[in-house]
Amino acid sequence: MRRLSQLQDTVITWRQLEKKASELAELIDLALAEGERSLESDTSAEIAQLEHQLDDLEFQLAFSGEYDTRNALLAVHSGAGGTESQDWSQMLLRMYLRWAERRGFEAEVLDLSPGEEAGVKSALITVKGAYAYGYLKAEHGVHRLVRLSPFDADHARHTSFALIEVMPEVESEVKVSINTDELKVETFRASGPGGQHMQKTSTAVRISHLPTGLVASCQNERSQLRNKETALRILRSRVLELELEKKAEEQAKLKGEHISAGWGNQIRSYVLHPYKMVKDHRTDYETSDAAAVLDGELDEFIRAYLKSTL
Repeated sequence: MRRLSQLQDTVITWRQLEKKASELAELIDLALAEGERSLESDTSAEIAQLEHQLDDLEFQLAFSGEYDTRNALLAVHSGAGGTESQDWSQMLLRMYLRWAERRGFEAEVLDLSPGEEAGVKSALITVKGAYAYGYLKAEHGVHRLVRLSPFDADHARHTSFALIEVMPEVESEVKVSINTDELKVETFRASGPGGQHMQKTSTAVRISHLPTGLVASCQNERSQLRNKETALRILRSRVLELELEKKAEEQAKLKGEHISAGWGNQIRSYVLHPYKMVKDHRTDYETSDAAAVLDGELDEFIRAYLKSTL
């Protein structure tokens, strides 16, 4: 039903655009026939608006993937470098939460493993909204930060890495084969700030899929059952993402392409010293306003990448 509603909205949008273009063409023909120039500024503005709408609709062609309409699960993993990379991971986590807020999407932290001194070792969030996965799939890969370290007494320049994983959220009607006999379920106490907020019972849940080695955990709910349900949903998404990667590798082999996966696949650099610049290495799109990007202004980077895939 949701898919049907989306298709109906698409048809209505195109019909309205077609009607508007037809009416505008008739108005222009009439003005030319009568030599009327008073409508020139108004029609020019409407043409510009029409072109903008067409550009947006053309951009939506990038969302042709099977799972692009889905909600997304986004995971942040700190790389080598200890506190530096863990702080960078927290900066990225905030960036994506701010991006979701700017777009009017709903974002929730499902799991978070804090660093020893600062930042986070890893975090998992769910982002709910129209085409959330379609947008965020552009962020999958390694993100590199260059800056003067706030944790170094000599204020030396450091390079940090973090890996971003993006998966489509599995919906109830999607069949992902997981044998319950192949699952290892563990419970533990949820990490927190301590004191009165410290969990006294083992409500957090970690589920391991033995055949693939995939692991999913959740600790944001007070109920162990709710955490288990969420962890299982995350695990199903990870299994689905693994299947998608296998299909992509098979297609790449048929095409004779070489896929560089993992930490060698650096997609973007964020330079804060000695100059300010954020550059995407896949599209060469860049900006000097690094502060705005880290505050969630990612749309131009995402748009540039998705257009490059058309």
